[in-house]
Amino acid sequence: NLMNEAALLAARRDKDAIGMEEIEEAMERVIAGPERKGRVLNERTKHTIAYHESGHALVGHTLDHADPVHKISIISRGRALGYTLSIPDEDKVMNTLSEMKDQMAVLMGGRVAEEIFRDDITTGASNDLERATKIARSIVTQYGMSPLGTQVFGQPNHEVFLGRDYGNTQDYSDVTAKSIDEEVARIMAEAHDRAYSILAANKDQMELMASVLMERETVEGEACQALLENKWDEY
Repeated sequence: NLMNEAALLAARRDKDAIGMEEIEEAMERVIAGPERKGRVLNERTKHTIAYHESGHALVGHTLDHADPVHKISIISRGRALGYTLSIPDEDKVMNTLSEMKDQMAVLMGGRVAEEIFRDDITTGASNDLERATKIARSIVTQYGMSPLGTQVFGQPNHEVFLGRDYGNTQDYSDVTAKSIDEEVARIMAEAHDRAYSILAANKDQMELMASVLMERETVEGEACQALLENKWDEY
């Protein structure tokens, strides 16, 4: 867990106590994985990642119900080619529909940034799209938060065979399944369009954010806030 990872980092650095540096590094390791210092990327790929992460960050900073952005980086960690670190102000025991919709728009921000600022889209948004789709389907089938009503669609199947749980049992008709698919697609399109409207309206700021990331690779603290608030000239 987080504190165990922080304790290991402090021990490796011959420190007697865990400091904020170790806690922040541990948080990034838990969320995104260890830093991949040996990974060498060409300038074009790095530039795409810079736009991608700037897209996540700016959408997250703009939306009221998204978690605050603390750090943006184009340094590889684990399987991620770059990452945006967002930390909630408080522990959440439940999520509102507004929060989930904002989270989906943030996840779509990376792909949308590629659409607007690069001449092609990449596979880098694969995990983002998977996570957003899972949220959209949960809104419809688990949480009863869509026009299809408050019914739960699909009963959990807890029969485990050879260590595998085969997910949910379909307890609804093919007609309902089609309606679920259409509603999930609508929610996903809405998240995409919300991200697009934000980034398209802030092209100059996105260009600046990508440029700064290409130069510094990582921005955090006051530098990160200056970029997000479009006050880089004052920083």
